[in-house]
Amino acid sequence: MLIFWMFVALVVLICLNVPIAVALGVSALLGLVVTEGPDSIVTMALDMYDGSTKFSLIAIPMFVLAGAIMNASGISRRLIAFVAALIGFVRGGLSMVTIGVSLFFAEISGSAVADVAAIGSILIPAMKKRGYGGPFAAAVTSSSASLAIIIPPSIPMILYAVSANTSVEQLFVAGFVPGLLGAAGLMGVAYFFARKYDFPVEDTFNVATLKATFLDALPTFALPVIILGGIFGGFVTATEAAGLAVLASIVIGIYYNEVNLRRLKAAMLDGGMQTAVVMLLVAASVLMGGFLTRAQIPQQIAAEILAFTSNKYAILLILNVFFLVIGFFLHSAAAIILVVPIVIPLIQQVGIDPVHFGLVVTLNLAIGQQTPPVASVLITSCSIARANIWEVSKVNIYFVAVLLTVLLMCTYIPAIPMFLVDYFYR
Repeated sequence: MLIFWMFVALVVLICLNVPIAVALGVSALLGLVVTEGPDSIVTMALDMYDGSTKFSLIAIPMFVLAGAIMNASGISRRLIAFVAALIGFVRGGLSMVTIGVSLFFAEISGSAVADVAAIGSILIPAMKKRGYGGPFAAAVTSSSASLAIIIPPSIPMILYAVSANTSVEQLFVAGFVPGLLGAAGLMGVAYFFARKYDFPVEDTFNVATLKATFLDALPTFALPVIILGGIFGGFVTATEAAGLAVLASIVIGIYYNEVNLRRLKAAMLDGGMQTAVVMLLVAASVLMGGFLTRAQIPQQIAAEILAFTSNKYAILLILNVFFLVIGFFLHSAAAIILVVPIVIPLIQQVGIDPVHFGLVVTLNLAIGQQTPPVASVLITSCSIARANIWEVSKVNIYFVAVLLTVLLMCTYIPAIPMFLVDYFYR
């Protein structure tokens, strides 16, 4: 009964527009006071501090800052020019460019909202100017931005790894192939729309232009080499790669002569604010996690599901539906922090690889970023495009279908995400 009233308190506070982190902390405080008495309040601050200072979490502000510096230093603009020269000659090429640049940007920022804000502010107006409908421009930008939490580095993957006590590096490796599959599928849908509505072809393919834009963007390509090469090669941890990404972003910005102290300060403030939101959620989740653990709620839920079925594929189906529904109402960070500690005992009992399950969770939450009412990425894209969210959703459903297909493939054919993990680590 106490759990029910805690959940009611959480929902009511969220509906009153109280920040999710505060609502989560208040609900956890309610449970602790009722079960352990007022004395439990004494150690709250220390518990929150200890839980939010784990070494792996340092990667979050670093990747966010790297993305902010990248956007402030003109790197995004050069990437767009190169990808446009590479694939812009295809019908509907500008939408292809959006997906291609999102694929690259995802390898640096790890944040879908940062991706859609940086790329959408440039490419959505360009698409509208070239005759693409506003809803289509917003939909393709929003859906491709969600690749940022599938392809490494991914902030939700870092949070999952901390919550599930598993390897960040292995999660990053597992996300690589599904991210490429998702990008290919999104491009296929974009091409279908381009043929159907006769979207324009950009400039014809020109080797000289391709070479010039490649050379201009060449220093930028060092970023994924540093991040992915370092992690895949076993030279650095994810946290160390994040620090190197920040340093490399600053050096490249200086090389382009587009980073000054004012822009660097603005990028650091932007990164700090984004990080604060996530870390406050992490700190609040420590209280809830402590209460749930002592009350043995995860074990009770696991026992009830196992009494219904012990087939791991049926359990994966149940959890997929559960996370898809959760994604309607919670941001990815909140969903991971709140739910993953509860279901991990179940995953362990039925023999599901926690790395495989982490990718399944991440894919579910990538879809959740595209499904109202919360849909943080979709709302950001609609805001930039000045398009009605429901009109955009009518188009976006085709792109969401691609992400859903990738989710089902990765859920029931574990070799798709896991063969690189097995090759590098097992």
